[in-house]
Amino acid sequence: MKKIDMLTPIGILIGISMVVFGVISSGGMSGFLAFMDVPSILIVLGGVFGTLCVSFPLKQLKNMGRVGKQAFQSKEINVEEIVGTFVHLSEKARREGLLSLEAELEQIDDSFVKKGILLAIDGVEPEMIRELLEAEIAAVEERHARGRSMFEKAGDYAPAWGMIGTLVGLVLMLKSLNTPSSLGPNMAIALLTTFYGALLSNLFFQPIAAKLAGKTEHELFVKEVIIEGVIGLQAGQNSRFVQAKLKVLAPVEKRKLEEKREHVREA
Repeated sequence: MKKIDMLTPIGILIGISMVVFGVISSGGMSGFLAFMDVPSILIVLGGVFGTLCVSFPLKQLKNMGRVGKQAFQSKEINVEEIVGTFVHLSEKARREGLLSLEAELEQIDDSFVKKGILLAIDGVEPEMIRELLEAEIAAVEERHARGRSMFEKAGDYAPAWGMIGTLVGLVLMLKSLNTPSSLGPNMAIALLTTFYGALLSNLFFQPIAAKLAGKTEHELFVKEVIIEGVIGLQAGQNSRFVQAKLKVLAPVEKRKLEEKREHVREA
């Protein structure tokens, strides 16, 4: 079940709040309003969108909102629960055989785990199982990388469009030196487009890309744990050996916490 990843909106709000606080504390509300310039915003956002249209196919761009939404969601993947599942399955397989695991598949929600167990039940060779499941992992990694690349590119393009807007503002300002009333708006475009480009890149596009990369890394790690569990299951390994092998793959922090709990129970 997916939950809201509160750290993402909280982090963005903190960043915006610090900028707003710095502006208002120095110049008050009039200083804050000075940072609101529609042409500057349109130059950066329109420029970024235009370059994304050039860089990516329409089918991929349509998924940008759905991909970005993943940074605001948290899907709980309990590695310890997965380890416990394979320990239970290995015990049953050793007692009743691999075919007995078909009855357990209805209680498993993860399609990747189901696929691995079905391959084991069908008697597929361990190396073939690993090859098939790792091919699926590679496909997931490639799909996630394509989605993440849109935010990475947007993070690269935003500061560049900020500089383009700055050049536009400077040219307009130099052309209107004889008209003092136009110097202010043109200077605003010159400076604020750089500000907006840097802000969007460093507070929105690049952080979201980094969050998506972290989520992908964790998902792929979990799938690697599942592969080892399936291989151990297919080989008929002892449940304690399966548990020990999968625990080695668990994150260091979780292993230390579990070892500490076991030590407390023994004491």
